[in-house]
Amino acid sequence: MIFTIATQLNSIASTFAIINRFREGGPFGMTLVLVCLILAIVFIALAGKHMKSNQISFEKFKSLAKQVALLGLVIGLFNAVLGLIQAFDAIEAAGDIPPAMLAGGLKVALLSPLFGILTFIIGRTGTFILDWVNKENQTSTED
Repeated sequence: MIFTIATQLNSIASTFAIINRFREGGPFGMTLVLVCLILAIVFIALAGKHMKSNQISFEKFKSLAKQVALLGLVIGLFNAVLGLIQAFDAIEAAGDIPPAMLAGGLKVALLSPLFGILTFIIGRTGTFILDWVNKENQTSTED
């Protein structure tokens, strides 16, 4: 019983940690990457739905999933560059800063590209799986 409660509390704490990381990465850029992730998942699901019935729609949704996943990656990288420019402007204005503060700023700058890379990996993995299943379906119908 105590182990179950501890596990649930640990799960809740990790959820709050993810939300805090999301906020640290910049709400605007991270939200755009999150929208790209959601769209990529939706397009992958729609492509899977149209796999057997309509090959043209399957290819269209698969292509949209690839493009949206790539857009999430690019937005994440763009957000990081903007954050680094702002951080370096603040460092220049402040003068001498402690190394721990610089490390914290670099950590925050890397959160958005990390989320963009995760979005890209999920989108591309989904399209690879769709292609694999589609090829399996085509070879089984030809036999």
